[in-house]
Amino acid sequence: MRVGVPREIKPDEYRVGLTPTAVREYVSHGHEVVVEQGAGAGAGYADEAYARAGATILPTADAVFGEAEMIVKVKEPQAVEWARLTDRHILFTYLHLAPDPAQADGLLKSGCAAIAYETVTDAAGGLPLLAPMSEVAGRIAVFSAGETLLKHNGGMGLLISGVPGVPPARVAVLGGGVVGMNAARMAAGLGAEVVILERSIPRMRQLDDMFQGRILTRYSTQDAVEDEVLRADVVIGAVLTAGASAPKLVRREHLSKMKPGSVLVDVSIDQGGCFETSRPTTHNDPTYTVDGVVHYCVANMPGAAPRTSSEALVHATLPFGLQLADQGLDALKKNTHLAKGLNVLKGEVTHPAVADALGKSFKDPYGAWK
Repeated sequence: MRVGVPREIKPDEYRVGLTPTAVREYVSHGHEVVVEQGAGAGAGYADEAYARAGATILPTADAVFGEAEMIVKVKEPQAVEWARLTDRHILFTYLHLAPDPAQADGLLKSGCAAIAYETVTDAAGGLPLLAPMSEVAGRIAVFSAGETLLKHNGGMGLLISGVPGVPPARVAVLGGGVVGMNAARMAAGLGAEVVILERSIPRMRQLDDMFQGRILTRYSTQDAVEDEVLRADVVIGAVLTAGASAPKLVRREHLSKMKPGSVLVDVSIDQGGCFETSRPTTHNDPTYTVDGVVHYCVANMPGAAPRTSSEALVHATLPFGLQLADQGLDALKKNTHLAKGLNVLKGEVTHPAVADALGKSFKDPYGAWK
């Protein structure tokens, strides 16, 4: 199969779908790889490194889409990229379609097979292709929160770690999954007072054992969320329902009761955000303030560390990508976990949560949902 790697064009996005090391793996499986000129530059990978790995460097994205049968990306395709997709393409990337009906319509119109990293599953019920970016985003969220708390960035002027004799920041983490756990680890490591709100009692037990009392866990109810949000200096939104829009846990009415200059970091923004007042921002213009509360809602937080993020992502996606390249869409019939990544096929929505979020009919082409 001919595999294409275009340069990411979303603002402030420097990650790349395949590293040179990954290209070599595809080539060793007998596949051809075409890479857009400069695709890896933002993550520190020169065109020469891709050429040494066996890739052909093409001058434009149009050329890559025109040559390739499978497109491997990082972020969701932008409007100009929807127009390049056809019914002969397999698209393998993050999609986050639930809050993005325009993208969904573009993919449906193209007729392509669109497989979303974020809905591929594993035998344990996890999301293995979302996990590495969740790890990065959870850690970056704390660094970003600490910066945003500083007075010149609009925050209340609080040092997240405190100093001897001065208390540290209180950080409330909504959700104890991969993002939440990594955020809690970083915040606790910096000396913050941390509480995780979570609904899974077994998961709270795991977190309690993991942190050995260094953080607090609290069962997540509306009362608990409201109480902790009003007490917090930083709130990190880390909730996820695979394929669906994120639930809105912090409402507009809460903001006026929060501490002036406190910070909301919405890691769930790719799925619509878990704060009612969230809207996507960029690394160049990451924050805005509503009712005295600073919002940090960058939609591609891991893009700030493109080298680390690209390598971590490729380590997770490579086995699945090779299955697709080796077997084409037949790989979905043989691997039900990969089949659950299929969001769009031949003009149909093929993931139930995505269909429900978009108000569209659902079609199950491979029986993966039976």
